[in-house]
Amino acid sequence: LAHAMLVKAEPPRRAQLVQPPKEVRLWFNEEVEKDYASLTLLDSAQAPVTESKPHIAPDDPKAIVLPLPEVAPGKYTVKFRVLSVDGHVVDSSYDFTVKSKPAAK
Repeated sequence: LAHAMLVKAEPPRRAQLVQPPKEVRLWFNEEVEKDYASLTLLDSAQAPVTESKPHIAPDDPKAIVLPLPEVAPGKYTVKFRVLSVDGHVVDSSYDFTVKSKPAAK
């Protein structure tokens, strides 16, 4: 059986970013059930950095997006859990690092 598999992530796994991301976006190889998609960004203390809820990308039903506030330099963990249309749950996580402070606006 084919299950929803992560095919791309922004920011990518183990990325070393100079600028903090404005969102986390995950692409899967098939559509995911929007009512069961979970996507969280955790800081180095494993605390969520936003109360925002993820949503299915309006331009791609195979992608979920989590808008982010400005995040400080440090190590972050992306945790996700999705239910593919065939009923299979994918539950995983990965890390990335923000290396410098956000640019002044």
